[in-house]
Formats: sequence, structure tokens, C-alpha cells
Amino acid sequence: MRACATIALVTAAVACTGDGPVADASGTPAIVVADAPSMPRSVDAMPVVGPPQLDGILADARGTPLVLNFWASWCDPCEREVPLLAASAREHRDDVQFLGVAILDERSSAVGFLARHGVPYPNVFDPTGSTRDAAGSIGQPVTVFYGADGGIVAKVDGELSPDQLEQHLAAMTR
Repeated sequence: MRACATIALVTAAVACTGDGPVADASGTPAIVVADAPSMPRSVDAMPVVGPPQLDGILADARGTPLVLNFWASWCDPCEREVPLLAASAREHRDDVQFLGVAILDERSSAVGFLARHGVPYPNVFDPTGSTRDAAGSIGQPVTVFYGADGGIVAKVDGELSPDQLEQHLAAMTR
């Protein structure tokens, strides 16, 4: 009995360390294009990440073009651009992975934002903003376009326009 309790405690401790995102099948199913086990499988699972965990997801998704968007529920430009990103994720559901990173936010506010806007792609949660900072940006939104080889094709600091989105999508899927 004592051995079972010890195993349960160790298992719980390992599960709670936050060493990496867990692909969660609960919540609202997400459009997942990349063959990446670390990619969350639901829109609103929102595992907590820092730079190492986000880098792991990006490395895992290599082989698929990816659009990474840093956002916050309280950010007006994020509010304006999210319908554009959501529509594009639906349009490119077979060939481009979209991933959101909620930063400097409250989890409940971020989940509400995703539901309110019908966001169809997976999101992760960075309450400190360290992932955005590691990308060399300040402020939000920030959108980074990665080619299938994992290299950065373009980065847009600030609100994304429809023309910018189409131009960078075309460049990354050539």
C-alpha cells in the first residue's frame, strides 16, 4: 500500500512540474496540421509555457509552415486582428499550422477571448510574456511566420493587416 502511495505522489509531482506542454484532448478541438505530439489538441487547453517549452513545440512542428501569434485578451489590436487569423487558419487548415500564445493575461480572460472570437487553432499560455521577450519583441500583438524548415520567414510587430498576412503566407508556403 505504501509503495502505491509513493508511486502516486511521484507521478503527480512529475505531472505538475510544467516541464513541457501536454497535448490535451479536452476542451474545444483545434485545427492541428503539424505532426507534432507536443502541439495542444484543443483551442483552450492552454498549457503554460516558457521559452524552452515553446521552442520545443516549434521544433516538433518543423516540416509544416507555422504562424505564431502572441496576443492578450485586453489588447485592442489583438482584438481587431484575431478574426483575420481565425479565418486564415480555417482557410489553410490543410497546409499551415497556426498557434497562439496568450501573454501577460489571466487564463479565464484568455479562454473567454478565444471562445468569443471562435478561434480554431491551439493556444498556449505564458503569463509572464517571456516567450515574446525571447523572440526579441515588446508589445503585442506579434506574429512570426515560420517556413516548413523551421526558419523565420517574416515577423510583424503590431497589428497584422490582411495584405501582410497574405504576403507572408504566400512566402512561407512557396
